[in-house]
Amino acid sequence: MRTIDFTPLFRHSVGFDRLERLLDSAMRHDDGNSYPPYNIEQLGEDTYRITMAVAGFGENDLDVTVNEGTLTVTGKHADAKDDNVVYVHRGIAGRAFERRFQLADHIEVKGGALENGLLHIELERIVPEEKKPRKIEIASGQPKLVEQKAA
Repeated sequence: MRTIDFTPLFRHSVGFDRLERLLDSAMRHDDGNSYPPYNIEQLGEDTYRITMAVAGFGENDLDVTVNEGTLTVTGKHADAKDDNVVYVHRGIAGRAFERRFQLADHIEVKGGALENGLLHIELERIVPEEKKPRKIEIASGQPKLVEQKAA
């Protein structure tokens, strides 16, 4: 396993230690599993959609949860197997799955819908007012220092 050194990045930036943890996590958890296939679309400046191909799964077989910035989609068929079915060819994967997506700051899951074997999960970036860019006034003259008085 290869380790990436982010020290040069930290010399010119503040608060990117989370980026290092995120990349390290991504490198550890990428096991090459591509089931089920999915798309991530940007619909607008602050709206996104994850679409997963979940043919054969119903609403009751799927679970979508968000916990601490991680969106987890799991699929598991109910235990109702029909032993009378004899498959000549079985190409539709019906195996259980779990897929995780790390959400960026201020991304909220707005809802989900299952349509024609595709699970659509709607996301939106909602930045609070206090986090939006603001103009900082630069005063001329001597800097004003705030003195702390001992109590």
